[in-house]
Amino acid sequence: MAIQFIIDSAADILPNEAEKYGIIHIPLTILFDNEEYRDAVDITHAEFYEKLIESDILPTTCQIPPALFEDAYKKVTDAGDEAIVITLSSRLSGTYQSAVIAADGFDNIHVVDSENVSLGERILIQRALEMREQGFTADEIVISLNIEKKHVRLMALLDTLEYLKKGGRISAATAVAGAILGIKPVITLEEGAVEVIGKARGSKQGNNLLRELVVKCGGIDFGKPLCLAYSGLSDEMLQKYIIDSEELWKGNTDVLPIATVGCAIGTHAGPGAIAVAFFEK
Repeated sequence: MAIQFIIDSAADILPNEAEKYGIIHIPLTILFDNEEYRDAVDITHAEFYEKLIESDILPTTCQIPPALFEDAYKKVTDAGDEAIVITLSSRLSGTYQSAVIAADGFDNIHVVDSENVSLGERILIQRALEMREQGFTADEIVISLNIEKKHVRLMALLDTLEYLKKGGRISAATAVAGAILGIKPVITLEEGAVEVIGKARGSKQGNNLLRELVVKCGGIDFGKPLCLAYSGLSDEMLQKYIIDSEELWKGNTDVLPIATVGCAIGTHAGPGAIAVAFFEK
């Protein structure tokens, strides 16, 4: 009985990447002005940011219904396999609950709440893939994921406060004052929910703050997956951060995996953000 993985698109693992890893990829639905798009299927990350910039109203994402998970479970069962389902944080979406509801009656399906999203969810999935390659059973992988997810850190430096304002997370006055002062906030996931953990003036101080926060939480475990990403249409800010933070990577890794931030976090972060996700030491 082989172990398969089922994920949602909030992990920012694109469909072609999922296919390469043999992962079943189920997209969330994005609503833009009453138009529906399947995340990363009907709309690319670049197209998402183009629409986000043009729109005065924030898009919304719809949780994956149980029926889509059930269809995937039946395929796994028909193949004689078992599956581990890894979803975005249950505090951000009802997708986890949908996965659990659909699993009723299937004794070969295991559902894990990543308590994260975007890159944080992505590296937990990559960790699960590593454990499968190492010969762990599905039960062992699930137990380990539920422990190790507590050590996943996702941090993102935003270029603008505009989208936090649109989403009602900060006031219009705070956003205007922040724009005048060039405030760059850093957000993270705390117990599965988005929180602002720091603010800096200007991009250079923002890069320094993000680097300091990485060190403050104990540093990066380079023996486990990590990933960096950018939102929007250019990775210029991310490349600058990588150079500015060279001491974090130098001598520890020869490769820095880079992805793009999708709709789940991108709606609140807006374009121009940079993010890093890692397992703390």
